[in-house]
Amino acid sequence: MVQSPRQISAATSPKVLAGIAVLFGVVTIFAGTRVLRGADPGYIVFRPLLLYNTIMGFVYAGVGVAMWRRLDHGRKGAATIFLLNLLVLGAIGIVYLSGGAVAVESLRAMTLRTGVWLLLFLGLRRLGCRNDPG
Repeated sequence: MVQSPRQISAATSPKVLAGIAVLFGVVTIFAGTRVLRGADPGYIVFRPLLLYNTIMGFVYAGVGVAMWRRLDHGRKGAATIFLLNLLVLGAIGIVYLSGGAVAVESLRAMTLRTGVWLLLFLGLRRLGCRNDPG
């Protein structure tokens, strides 16, 4: 049976999103462990954020695997990560604005992480709506 391009796209899209999530997790783990081992990123490191991001790298990869296996689990995981990252972004934004030891690069990186997970969630949500029978 030959599948139409739309059927192929619908079947592979969750896999693409899952691959992005896992890759993003691996890159996050690599970057975090490098700095934890003493590499100088070139800006002030806010250690609680570094630890959070490094741990979340493993969570990102795990949710990526969940996306691969079950769309609904991946969607819930992506939503949870987005919300956690948004809370952390808000918290470090407050620390930064109050003169705390948070570099603007950290704010940018956390904004990127939050945005990536928002896009992953929205992509999975869209796929879920498209795959719903009703």
